[in-house]
Amino acid sequence: MLGIVRQKMLEQSLKKIQPVASVLRTYSSGAKQMTVREALNSALDEEMSADSKVFLIGEELGEYQGAYKITKGLLDKYGPERVRDTPITEAGFTGIAVGEAYYGLKPVLEFMTFNFSMQAIDHIINSAAKSNYMSAGQISVPIVFRGPNGAAAGVGAQHSQCYAAWYAFCPGLKVLSPYNSEDARGLLKAAIRDPDPVVFLENELLYGESFPISDGVLDSSFCLPIGKAKIERKGKHVTIAAYSKMVGYSLKAAEILEKDGIHAEVVNLRSIRPLDRSTINDSVRKTNRLVTVEEAFPQHGVGAEICACVLEESFSYLDAPVERIAGADVPMPYAANLERMAVPQVEDIVRAAKRTCYRSVLTAAVS
Repeated sequence: MLGIVRQKMLEQSLKKIQPVASVLRTYSSGAKQMTVREALNSALDEEMSADSKVFLIGEELGEYQGAYKITKGLLDKYGPERVRDTPITEAGFTGIAVGEAYYGLKPVLEFMTFNFSMQAIDHIINSAAKSNYMSAGQISVPIVFRGPNGAAAGVGAQHSQCYAAWYAFCPGLKVLSPYNSEDARGLLKAAIRDPDPVVFLENELLYGESFPISDGVLDSSFCLPIGKAKIERKGKHVTIAAYSKMVGYSLKAAEILEKDGIHAEVVNLRSIRPLDRSTINDSVRKTNRLVTVEEAFPQHGVGAEICACVLEESFSYLDAPVERIAGADVPMPYAANLERMAVPQVEDIVRAAKRTCYRSVLTAAVS
C-alpha cells in the first residue's frame, strides 16, 4: 500500500526524467551536473553492459521503471531476463537472488525501502553474509542489496528507519552509503564488481538533488574504493564526520561556522563497513575535536563506533569531549512538526561544533 501511495505522489514529478543517455546537463559556468538518480541509473546501465552476469531484481523495476525511476530505460535495453519484476515478497525474491549469486550470477536487488528488507533479513545475514566464511572461501556471494534508507517525509515510524548500524554490525557484509552523485556512481559500480555481498543504502530525498560531476567520474571505468572516506571540506578547528544526507547538512553547518571563525573539516564516510578509521583519526589529530552526525537512533549507532575508534586511537589528541548528533531515541513521529524535531538539523550541528570549540551560546554569555 505504501508503495502505491508513493508511486502516485512521485509519478507527476518523475514523468519528464530522461533515460541515461540524455541526463547530463551543462550549466553556464561550464560545470556538468548530474542528479543522484541519474548517477545510479548510469552506473547500473554501464555495469550491465560490461558484464552479462549482472541483472536487476525487485518490485516494479521493469514495466513501471522503478518506484523512484532509478531503473528507467533498462527494461527496454536489456529485456525481462535481466530486469526482473517480482511479486511483493521480499523474502521470496531475496532468497532467489542469493541462490543465483551462489551460482556465479551478480544480482542487484532493489528494496522499495530498506524497511522492507526486514522481511528478508535471514537471507541477507544468514545466507549471503556468512556463506563465504562457512564454506572456507569456496562460495562467493556477489550480490548488491540497494534501495532508499532512513527518514523520508511523512511515512511514519515503520518506514523511516536507518539501517546503517543494523547491517554494519554483521561480519561478511560491506555497507556503503553515498551522499552525492560521484559517490552514488562510483560506489555502486564498486559494489557490483565486488565478490562479496554489499548493502547499498541510498537516501530517497537525495535522488533528485543535482551535484557537479567531472569528466573523470563520467568515464565508464570510474570506480571508488570501498572502505575509503573523503574529506569534503578541509578545516582545522573541528572534525565533523557524517554519511548520506547528513553530509550535506554538515557542509551547510561548516559554512555557518566559518562566519564565526570556526573552520570545520567535513568527512564524508561513504563506507560504513569497512569504516575508514585512518582518515577519521588523521582528521581528529589535526583538529583535536570531533562531532559525529547521523539520522539513525543514537544507541549503538555509527557515531558511537566512530567515537570508540577515536578514543582508542587518538584520545590524547582530543581537546574537548566528543559530540554525537543523532536522531531522537523514539519511533519516528508522523506529524511533520514532530518529525523535524526527531531528525538532526543544521543548527544542531552548529551548536555541537561550537560546544567542542568552547564557543557555545552559554559560554559567550558568561564571558
